[in-house]
Amino acid sequence: MDNRSGEMQVFAKVVETGSFSAAAKLLELTPSAVSKLVSRIEGRLGTLLLQRSTRQLVLTTEGRQFYDSCVRILDDIEEAEQDISTGKAAAHGTLRVNVSLPFGTHQILPIISEFCGRYPEILLDLSLNDALVDLQRERVDVAIRMGTLADASFQARPLGKSRLAVVASPAYLKAFGTPHHPDALAGHRCFNFNFRRMRDEWPFRLDGQTVYRQVGGGMLLNNGETMRLLTLQGLGISRLALFHVGKDLAEGSLVELLEEFNPGDIEDIHAIFRNQRYMPQRVRVFIDFLVEKLAHLT
Repeated sequence: MDNRSGEMQVFAKVVETGSFSAAAKLLELTPSAVSKLVSRIEGRLGTLLLQRSTRQLVLTTEGRQFYDSCVRILDDIEEAEQDISTGKAAAHGTLRVNVSLPFGTHQILPIISEFCGRYPEILLDLSLNDALVDLQRERVDVAIRMGTLADASFQARPLGKSRLAVVASPAYLKAFGTPHHPDALAGHRCFNFNFRRMRDEWPFRLDGQTVYRQVGGGMLLNNGETMRLLTLQGLGISRLALFHVGKDLAEGSLVELLEEFNPGDIEDIHAIFRNQRYMPQRVRVFIDFLVEKLAHLT
């Protein structure tokens, strides 16, 4: 009997766990059985999918392509079975969503109760963190990303835009003075992130050109919400998106700095999702919901 879907499930679990033994434990098989099954797939396909060593398993180019196909096929099978078993087309099932901590805290959490009320049969698996994750490996259905999209293997739908601003609290400015030129930031405590970004320098418009200034003297942090809170406490200067600190600026708890030097520093906001022939209904309704509720960001 042809059981290629079962083989795909085993191979996908090996990739996601990073070892034969971990996959075997989850699937209630022996490590040798899992290893033999992967070797059988490789033999049938006539290509190496995994580079083995005593320390780790590494996907080959062909292995990555096969894994991506396996995930799409397994998702289609799961969706088809759920549609038949429930006997209806209502959106249902587990929806895995990944979003940055600031955007999730200030834009997504306030509207989640309405989404859950509309679609009670969707189980939301929501992760808020600023670290980049491998969406394919983590089986994320929808992720919300700010800035330039570097991964062309995913589809994207625009959700809006947000300008970035250099901000500080009135208490900080009273204690350390207000910088009136980008070069003056060298004498101030400026927060930055401790994870890799496209560019760590801050952009400014000087003499009709966009220039970048290296900043420091403050702390290195792993998420924008912590940066906002420490900025509100008067511990330094930050560069944050208006979707994040717009309310603080309106209330006067933060003040925008160097606005005349802002180069129109705008980030695009996208919902990204996997390329697949059949988009699950739960993914479609969630993205449509985001477009509806986040219209104020456009």
